[in-house]
Amino acid sequence: MLTHCVRTQVFFLRRPEMPSPLPCRFTNPLQFWRDCASLPSDTGDTDHIKTFIELCSDRYYIIRDTRNWDSFRRGINCRYGPLGMELRKGMLDKWWASVVMSRAQVFGISTMHLTRNTSATAESTLKLVDSNALDCTVNQKGLAWDQARDTLKRQLQGSPTVRTNLLQGALEQYLPSLELVNRRLPFGLAETGVCYQPLEEQTNGPGCPAELTQASLVWFCSPRTSSQWLDYWARQRLQWWRKFALGPSSFSCSDVSDGEEGERASRGVRILYHFPWGAEPLETLWNLGDAELLQTHKGSRAKLQCRDGRKSVVPHVISVSGNVDRGVLAYLHNSLQEIRKTDSKQRLHKRKVLKLHPSLAPVKVALDMGRGPTVDLRQVCEGLLQELLEGGITAWPGYLETMPSSMEQLNTKYDEMGVLFTIAITDGTLESGLVLVRSRDTTIKETMHISKVKAFLAKYISASENI
Repeated sequence: MLTHCVRTQVFFLRRPEMPSPLPCRFTNPLQFWRDCASLPSDTGDTDHIKTFIELCSDRYYIIRDTRNWDSFRRGINCRYGPLGMELRKGMLDKWWASVVMSRAQVFGISTMHLTRNTSATAESTLKLVDSNALDCTVNQKGLAWDQARDTLKRQLQGSPTVRTNLLQGALEQYLPSLELVNRRLPFGLAETGVCYQPLEEQTNGPGCPAELTQASLVWFCSPRTSSQWLDYWARQRLQWWRKFALGPSSFSCSDVSDGEEGERASRGVRILYHFPWGAEPLETLWNLGDAELLQTHKGSRAKLQCRDGRKSVVPHVISVSGNVDRGVLAYLHNSLQEIRKTDSKQRLHKRKVLKLHPSLAPVKVALDMGRGPTVDLRQVCEGLLQELLEGGITAWPGYLETMPSSMEQLNTKYDEMGVLFTIAITDGTLESGLVLVRSRDTTIKETMHISKVKAFLAKYISASENI
């Protein structure tokens, strides 16, 4: 059945006198390049952005398309390529481990994308409606304006609500979780998943809802310690973002302006990444007090109370909400290095390297073969590939490449893909078992026995986690 997502605040039978929506603050990236190009001081940033976009498209992180890149830059779930999907999956796994596995009393949950009950506090509601029913109402002959409006309103009210964040689901699961924690504070509920947010188009009015992947922690704590817990989680989250960054100083933390969240929150903090076009939030933390919890559960204070020492209190809610898609964009941008070198003949060479953190790099090693008996070398490559995959180490089968390329060209490609190591298997490997291992970060090549490759890579990746 064909369906539409409709934003309930906007009535789609718009009359001519209705004002047009405010323009979106994000511009087309191509226009952004042209605007920046007119400013001499920003020329370096403009070139870097262009290089960055081309690399993400050429090296399988996002699908090449101007609108797709514009969505990605907004922090919206774009069309990822194979490496982009692996990077996002790796980030979600690391986020989950840092939040759920880092301390006791944090539990994972899963909530529905659709619900029949909308929170009274919802500021922006999206409805899933049957387009056939809408067409029948709009095209019904002899139906007066007031009748059409009332019919459409009833259809919207009876349609399920699409979630715009993960907070509400965690608040609804608060009561079922109390027995699990024996009604003791603090504890948290974590979830990752797709949410939908309405977008305002520049010229055509409200557009289709946009998908984005969110990571959410809702922390229930004593009112007397809620401020300290907000500070704790803000520090923890900033440290996590910086841990996997090539340039940690590009990630920062700032308080949210008073009143930006209205009366819902007493205090807020944002984790920001500083892009060339400005700082964008990656995660937002709010101290929501107890108002959201009371409204979700109809103000029944007695059944909401938990033990805080010898006292029974209604907990305060700390909300931590992260935009995973914008986080992928931040790590990709932060890891790109453009290295310039001058050779002996004074010729300038540029080398682009995507220095993603070893534990986040989608591909850890690329396998290539040099000159020698093709069938025998391919069998060695396939054996090593299978061994690495069984050990949980992602490998790129470069030996299957049919287009002739020099090792220099292959190294350039792998550096731009963010591959940690390149292993060359030659006819010498058949005799001595030795392979040539090249590092992405240092470009140093060293000889290693093929039987030690798996252990070396596993140790290298594991050690990077503790840095």
